[in-house]
Amino acid sequence: MVVNVEYRLAPETPFPGPLDDVYDALTWLFRNAGELGVDPRRIAILGESAGGGLAAMLAIRARDRGEVPLCYQVLIYPMLDDRTGSVRHVAPFIGTIGWNEAENQFGWSAFLGAPAGGATPPPGAVPARVENLAGLPPTFIGVGGIDLFVDEDLAYAGRLVDAGVPTQFHLTPGAYHGFDFVVPDARVSREFTAAWKSALRTALGPAVNG
Repeated sequence: MVVNVEYRLAPETPFPGPLDDVYDALTWLFRNAGELGVDPRRIAILGESAGGGLAAMLAIRARDRGEVPLCYQVLIYPMLDDRTGSVRHVAPFIGTIGWNEAENQFGWSAFLGAPAGGATPPPGAVPARVENLAGLPPTFIGVGGIDLFVDEDLAYAGRLVDAGVPTQFHLTPGAYHGFDFVVPDARVSREFTAAWKSALRTALGPAVNG
């Protein structure tokens, strides 16, 4: 079963509104698992780009509140750090296709309801700035080598490893943001999609087919 959440969007609804929406959906799924035919021990979350950042926030909130156990999180080129493009800059050949520094600064500012890269973002709003990552579910992170988010995704994966979280990182050389949607039939896109699907299938266990 797949539950796709139509959460509210910034700037009309800044943080924590979108996170509240996906967390409410997660707790609803968990509390109604029996009626829905869902194994409450085999709930995984997945998100792409800004949705990947929201999935990372969701995993952190689920850990902190202790209400819903997650078995896995799949973060596809996730947007994790509000400092990228505001107080921290990437190499000039990175982030030129699909999503750039100026767009990232605007997007984070809209989501936070305050300028991106500020000294004290709201707690839990920026995954890369959460101090303790221990206790998060096993994780897959995938990103392209010239994606704006490559540095922050690499750093987050390293911090997960240091925190004892089983982590798989998939880097596609030369790939830009959203490449797997733009050219889904390209070899690198098929390999990228196969990698995260294989990781998710393994995490959910042998009962998962397809």
